[in-house]
Amino acid sequence: MRKPILSSSRLQLLSMCVVLAAAPGIAQAQAAPDRAVVGTNVKNYANAVLAIMSYTAVPDVTTSSLSINSGVSGNPGFGQSQLGGGFTLSRSFPLYLEGTIAYSRYDPTFIATDGNQERPVPAKWNTASTTIGIGWDFPITSELRFRPILNGMIGRVASDLRVAQTVFNRVANTNLQFLEDGALNAYGLGGSLMLDLEHYREHYEIDVELRATDIYLRSFGSSSEAVQGSAAAQQFSLWARWRAPTGFAALDRPVRYVLETAYSHYFGDSAGVLGFNDLTSLGVGLELDSSRYPVIVTRTRAMVRYVFGHNVHGVSFGFAVSF
Repeated sequence: MRKPILSSSRLQLLSMCVVLAAAPGIAQAQAAPDRAVVGTNVKNYANAVLAIMSYTAVPDVTTSSLSINSGVSGNPGFGQSQLGGGFTLSRSFPLYLEGTIAYSRYDPTFIATDGNQERPVPAKWNTASTTIGIGWDFPITSELRFRPILNGMIGRVASDLRVAQTVFNRVANTNLQFLEDGALNAYGLGGSLMLDLEHYREHYEIDVELRATDIYLRSFGSSSEAVQGSAAAQQFSLWARWRAPTGFAALDRPVRYVLETAYSHYFGDSAGVLGFNDLTSLGVGLELDSSRYPVIVTRTRAMVRYVFGHNVHGVSFGFAVSF
């Protein structure tokens, strides 16, 4: 069997949202009548947004495409999509490179007051981020490698709230200033440790990755001095994939079926911010091999995944390519 030219190549294009239901505790305000924004102020929500941004800090099947609906309204309160992957240049020069770009939307609801009236103020916070990683493969055996990775992230959170001509427009409050077209930038620095197993045989292929990640995120350049945030992204993940021929052929190569599983556990500020501490994914799909032809894409996969965790579950459709 012809092995991939690039060891550990797993560049992926993932699409379609996971639709999850009944994620409690997202953006609920408590009473604090001395504030224009009642309850947990916008600074604390900025911390929460950075904690949510940590879900896109590393390539992760379980959160690469995610949408969470409010258990009360049924409307999406959070959604994200991620494009990413990584590869080792060669066995003779085992430099590992990875990268992701991600977009997420977070829709908290605040309670605003002028001292006499209280009214909900829905907000829409849009987040874009990109993460890069540089590592080096240290072979343990011919199939198992230890891979330390240095990670860096840059992102931006922007609010597109338009407060109507109500009494709340007249409240002078730096928190509300951020809600009205405010923005903050964020950076993250940290690293990962990975064990990567590639067990390839003529009639099947097994890939397994075990990864621990710790990245510290901090905001900078906010349009409102009252809104500064930080978060610690700490994650443990296990990913495994089995590929074997179906007995059919296309493009002069066997068509393979693919079985996949992934588990992610979140620590630090990522834990519980969306109502769960871990996610599990089970996937099945088909893979076409185009390596016989002079094209850059060697394999193309279509996957269906079932994702579940505490209070959340759903189905996703993914598309991936290998180079």
